[in-house]
Amino acid sequence: MKKPIERQFIRCGQRNKWMLKDDLIALRPASYHRRVSIMNAKSMIFEIIDIQSRNVAGEIALRIGESDSLFYLGHIGYHINPPYRGKHAAVHACLLCFPLLRELGMTSIVLTTDVDNIASMKTCEYLGCELESTVEVPYWCSAEYTISTRKLRYVLEIPE
Repeated sequence: MKKPIERQFIRCGQRNKWMLKDDLIALRPASYHRRVSIMNAKSMIFEIIDIQSRNVAGEIALRIGESDSLFYLGHIGYHINPPYRGKHAAVHACLLCFPLLRELGMTSIVLTTDVDNIASMKTCEYLGCELESTVEVPYWCSAEYTISTRKLRYVLEIPE
């Protein structure tokens, strides 16, 4: 049975409406059919919209649940398009998602980043994440999801 927030995600995605926003960005559900299932975890994908230009600044994926893959992928994944980098769009997108994740029953999350991705490391620091460990990603996971073979794992207690 879908939770009310999942039904809202589906409705907003079908109407192409913003679901969450602040002064800098808005999150618009990507096509419901683009939802990706990762083992036992559900995912919700949002386009990150720059409020000023109304252009797509990137994407953020929320992965709800736990699985062997999520140990390496994390609960949040994002990509910011080059013209919007350096403007804290990823930080704003994550902050907008925290109440949604709480509503879905999550109290803490993991974010992972490549060991050489300084921008994502800074995003994790701005959010208040704590570096938990550096992990070697097994071949099955790096091959299936096309990710690097080493990841930094950050943990965050989702603020209320």
